[in-house]
Amino acid sequence: MSERISKAALDTIFLQARSHNAWAEGDVSDAVLKDLVHVTKMGPTSANCSPARFVFVKSAAAKARLKPHLAEGNVAKAMSAPVCAIIAHDLRFFDHLPKLFPHTDAKSWFAGNDAKIESTAFRNATLQGAYFMIAARALGLDVGPMSGFDNARVDAEFFPEGHVKSNFLCCLGHGDPAGLFDRSPRFDFDEMAKII
Repeated sequence: MSERISKAALDTIFLQARSHNAWAEGDVSDAVLKDLVHVTKMGPTSANCSPARFVFVKSAAAKARLKPHLAEGNVAKAMSAPVCAIIAHDLRFFDHLPKLFPHTDAKSWFAGNDAKIESTAFRNATLQGAYFMIAARALGLDVGPMSGFDNARVDAEFFPEGHVKSNFLCCLGHGDPAGLFDRSPRFDFDEMAKII
């Protein structure tokens, strides 16, 4: 585990990868989506709490359910993508800790502590959302993450049970380079980091 990955792999995942806004024709198979979840779930979360939940909006009927809840500027991007994933977090994640973290009674750390539940679920599922995008690129997909939707209405539509909350959306497929903007600037090291 101590070997640096290749420059080509870094290019695929980060250095040359872009967030896409337009999509080439083609499908993303269910098998690839299952591989994506399998890779994503291996990323670390605190106490292996694994609060992320993913809904792959793929069918025309599912996209019709999502479309009214999108900001106008995101409709074309989401509807033309082969898949638009809803990345969410489960506020009842701690119910699964006896299975996921059996070493101790981790469930008791959270029961009745709403602030701790919310911060743990949101932080760790956001991490899992980042793993998800890295994994998607590693599996040969392009990604187009976005906010710009009505979270409450998406939650009511796709998570009516009430304890799963949407965070962001991520389009998946093979991007059309014609839809890319020029790459935006990034900070230099000294503008965002220091070694002490």
